[in-house]
Amino acid sequence: MNDCSSLAALSIEVWSSTYLRNGISGHFADYVLAHYTPAHFAEALQNPAERLLVSQNRDGIDGYIRVTHGRPSPVGGASCTEISTLYVQPRHHGRGIGRLLLQAGLQLCWSNGWDAPWLSSNSENSRAISFYLRNGFEHAGLTNFRISESEYANDVLQYSSL
Repeated sequence: MNDCSSLAALSIEVWSSTYLRNGISGHFADYVLAHYTPAHFAEALQNPAERLLVSQNRDGIDGYIRVTHGRPSPVGGASCTEISTLYVQPRHHGRGIGRLLLQAGLQLCWSNGWDAPWLSSNSENSRAISFYLRNGFEHAGLTNFRISESEYANDVLQYSSL
């Protein structure tokens, strides 16, 4: 529970640096400030269907993976396990943290007897999509991510097998 504010701050940093490239509108600011709160993470940590694994350096958390069981893929299929978030602080990219977190998340799925996970990534986030494809995921389809009345195309990726 002590990490909830750190997880919220890291999430705001990563989400903002990834998706807010041309300025910050109230539309996006409202979303990110409402969604990434310490209370949001405290609730997730209390939910038995949620697991959060963190990467930590000497100064604090530099990345995390969040796995949610019981959430069916939006494109169908048998998987009901989602990698709902995998965030690494941008200044720590290229150090293998994301790969290690992903491997730990996959191991978590396997050890709990959960399905091979799926995830969605903004279709314009080619760096993330390439990362997942290099690490055993395959394209499974498309979905839309909604913020208020707006929709954004997301690629749905499925892990090939556990």
